[in-house]
Amino acid sequence: MNWDWDYVGSMMPDLLDGLWTALLATIFGFLLALVLGLVFAILRRSKTAWIRVPIGFIVEFIRGTPLLVQLFFLFFVLPDFGVQLSPLASGIVGLGVHYATYTSEVYRAGIDGVPAGQWEAATALNLPARRTWTSVVLPQAVPRSLPALSNYLIALFKDVPQLVAITVAEPFTVARGIFADSFRPFEAITMAGVLYLVTAFVLSYLGRIVERRYGTVRV
Repeated sequence: MNWDWDYVGSMMPDLLDGLWTALLATIFGFLLALVLGLVFAILRRSKTAWIRVPIGFIVEFIRGTPLLVQLFFLFFVLPDFGVQLSPLASGIVGLGVHYATYTSEVYRAGIDGVPAGQWEAATALNLPARRTWTSVVLPQAVPRSLPALSNYLIALFKDVPQLVAITVAEPFTVARGIFADSFRPFEAITMAGVLYLVTAFVLSYLGRIVERRYGTVRV
């Protein structure tokens, strides 16, 4: 098959629009995963069983079911209960909640890595629980978690093409529409893949910068 650069040039604006949508899903989905994952990790350490056990079940349930099933539930099932989300919003929530179960385990490992002496010192100083977490535990746990968290950012980005199932116009959705009209899948699918590859490299590079700058524990 001959590669047609003119054809590639004509499709690039639409593919770049799709890439922008993919980046929105990635950024907001990952922010949701970071925040919700931290909440899960803290609640799972609760001494109260009626908090710890249900949260643990929710985390394991979400982590044990496919992302695609969760996306279908958000987009096609929730409207039956009066909750209507746009395709992009469904994708952001689906990616964010799904990856929050993984980031919660990353945070858990970081929290477990805080020396016992730090917890004991906070107790000896009679610090309230909120102050212990914000001033003692998290400043040490989060930097330890950064390398693994950056890996999940890339993993989340690579799962964005699954949003094609709920009609989010990310690059592969756009590419599929292009070659459905032109019957030329080679250029469309290849360029969509190239956009994902280049963007993944950029995200990985930015992740390493963040790791170098903020990944050192200061005590």
